[in-house]
Amino acid sequence: MEPKELQRMCGRVSQLLAERLGARGHSLSERIASRHRSLPRKVRRAARQIAAAEAMIGAPRLARQLDPVALRTAYHICVSYLEPLGAPMRFGRRLLDIAATVAFGLIVMAGVGFAFMR
Repeated sequence: MEPKELQRMCGRVSQLLAERLGARGHSLSERIASRHRSLPRKVRRAARQIAAAEAMIGAPRLARQLDPVALRTAYHICVSYLEPLGAPMRFGRRLLDIAATVAFGLIVMAGVGFAFMR
């Protein structure tokens, strides 16, 4: 497995933990430790497997021993659990964005109408 691919996977899982669950910490292992009770056992095990692989990526000989299929499976388990979380919040933000766009359009149209009347 390429180190860049593993770094990307670790970064994505870490980002999702921070966004969806409010995990704190700078590394993936710190974020898992901060929110480990919020994760189901299967997801927690997969996230720890990815964090262990991240620690091994610094040593090239150890990195060659990593199982890419198992890491990709663990990544998909984590992402498939974490991505749907927060869907109502994203829906609310989307509605707020639409309302702001409509309000801005109405303000601009009122300004143009007022300028035309003047």
